Amino acid sequence: MFAALLFEGWTNHEVDAATTRSACTSPAPDAVAGGGPVVGINGNGIQTASMPARTVALTFDGGPDPVWTPRLLDLLKQHRARATFFLFGSQAARHPDLVRRIRAEGHEIGSNTYTGGALGEASSVRFSAELDLTQAALAGITGIRANLLRMPRTTSPDTLCGREWKAARRAAAQGYVLVAADKGSRKPAQGLVRQLSQTATAYRETEKLLKNPGVDRFTTVSAGLRLTPYEPVSAVERWRGTALVWATTLGRAFSNAMTWTLGIAGALGVLRLVLLVFFARAHVRRLERSRPGAPWLKEVAEPVTVLVPAYNEEAGIESTVRSLLASDYPELQIVVIDDGSTDRTAEIAEDVGDPRVLVVRKPNGGKAAALNTGLGHASHDILVMVDADTVFETDAIHHLVQPLAHPAVGAVSGNTKVGNRRGLLAKWQHLEYCFGFNLDRRMFEVLECMTTVPGAIGAFRRDALIGVGGVSDDTLAEDTDLTMALWRAGWRVLYEESAVAWTEVPTSLRQLWRQRYRWCFGTIQSMWKHRGAVLEMGVAGRFGRRGLTYLALFQVALPLLAPVIDVFALYGVLFLDPLTSAGVWFGFMAVQLVCAGYALKLDGERVRTLWWMPFQLVVYRQLMYLVVIQSVVAVLLGSRLKWQRMKRSGTAAEQIEGPTPYKSVPTR
Repeated sequence: MFAALLFEGWTNHEVDAATTRSACTSPAPDAVAGGGPVVGINGNGIQTASMPARTVALTFDGGPDPVWTPRLLDLLKQHRARATFFLFGSQAARHPDLVRRIRAEGHEIGSNTYTGGALGEASSVRFSAELDLTQAALAGITGIRANLLRMPRTTSPDTLCGREWKAARRAAAQGYVLVAADKGSRKPAQGLVRQLSQTATAYRETEKLLKNPGVDRFTTVSAGLRLTPYEPVSAVERWRGTALVWATTLGRAFSNAMTWTLGIAGALGVLRLVLLVFFARAHVRRLERSRPGAPWLKEVAEPVTVLVPAYNEEAGIESTVRSLLASDYPELQIVVIDDGSTDRTAEIAEDVGDPRVLVVRKPNGGKAAALNTGLGHASHDILVMVDADTVFETDAIHHLVQPLAHPAVGAVSGNTKVGNRRGLLAKWQHLEYCFGFNLDRRMFEVLECMTTVPGAIGAFRRDALIGVGGVSDDTLAEDTDLTMALWRAGWRVLYEESAVAWTEVPTSLRQLWRQRYRWCFGTIQSMWKHRGAVLEMGVAGRFGRRGLTYLALFQVALPLLAPVIDVFALYGVLFLDPLTSAGVWFGFMAVQLVCAGYALKLDGERVRTLWWMPFQLVVYRQLMYLVVIQSVVAVLLGSRLKWQRMKRSGTAAEQIEGPTPYKSVPTR
């Protein structure tokens, strides 16, 4: 993407932003400074020439211009005059039809370099590119190689001095005839090479000159001096030029499309931030007022069954189970479902030695099958699902089940926090959990469209789960699939921010990529599976039109478009206004910092964590964009992604301050 914009930026903006020409410190040779405007350099030395008397060669620099070139051509046709057009290769590639018209109407084409940059100030690579790309464009459009060259920012021959003269000699060594212009003191009756641009002023000057009675003939430079203006090109050169023209056309279309995309992505990004903050504030206001589960409802104290699916979780299973046993909830049943582990997961869970813990062993069949097995062993009507790498706060279960006091609530999402925050990657994920996931859930509750009850901490009614057929294995995001199924069955899903659980996040890029790829892939699968909710009525329809639309816009479309913001920021710094471009990018970052600070405050986290966010926006965010892109491509191609399990280290309780009965030494 950036490579295409880089080429488009160089060709489109270099004319206006070309390097400043240095002062001439060494004059051109006398043969050039005192000679005619057409200069040739060969084995016989320097040769110059001027137009014959009463003959004028009209020459137009730059372009072709889509506005003034057609008008000039019409004017020349009206007076049956011929002229020489020295074209920018970049403009020729953008407007090939005008180039063909110039050639078809008998006018002559010369090179004015590719972008109009001063050749005397150009590096060796830039010098070659300016000339060769122009020839390639002309070869692709007209099938010719131009022999005439007008060096940008030169007028009369005496301006070919210093570095410009060195560049002129180098160009002449490649076979070019250099065309300057006569000084203003020379009259048309004496013979004249007149240099004009392709503007309104040039149009008026041309019109006036064409009516000059002292001129017998308006012709091209080569016709006036009997030069060979063109050389034929090979088929390979023509195909190469055609490819350049196509690349330029596509690059221009791509640049225009990216400009629109930038506006859309920027608008979506700002809209998401505004929505998050607005609804988070609304969520805070309604917490103690009218939300189901508020204090005015009866307190939930019914027995709870906790389901802990586990596969090779020996590093963290003891911490998880002991944190649940340390809960202040009065009556718990803890069912650990060992899903065919090849390590000591089941033995460690059994060694806890508490009668409230039931360990169920089964062949490996995946998380959904494990949860359904646990559901069959559950003794109570309220279920809490827990990942085996998660550590619960003492009061988490009590807070988590309270919203179930309202009979319409079928599930409750808890507040997942990052436990292992020591590394940079973990700190970035901590910010994402607070600013992204948890702030999203506050908004989803207000809008009544919670999209996911996370597998790490969630409470469910048993009859709600049975009513939707248990946990489905149709997608890789079984928690998202289940949540959407509950909405479609008519249940409400809420968020309880005071029910806190600490989870272990990936500490390597490879593990993080696998986890997020599975999440994103599974979320897209779930969205497609439940797409019919958009057309349904009642609770299901409200969820579909709000929740699915939000996911489609902000979790899929925005990450696909958001890299344009960063790419265009760099593009603007290089080719547009650096201060404005940088200001827009840093302004957008500042807005995100403010919103993230608000999210940290709501979650009771230290605001100083924001120091890590600028680095997250530059590095971590790009990784998440790539995950979404890969997931979308995989879904479109019909790929079937396998479950990718993260290697655990048992560090979910690192962030909990003070001694706890469930901090254990990880098994190595």
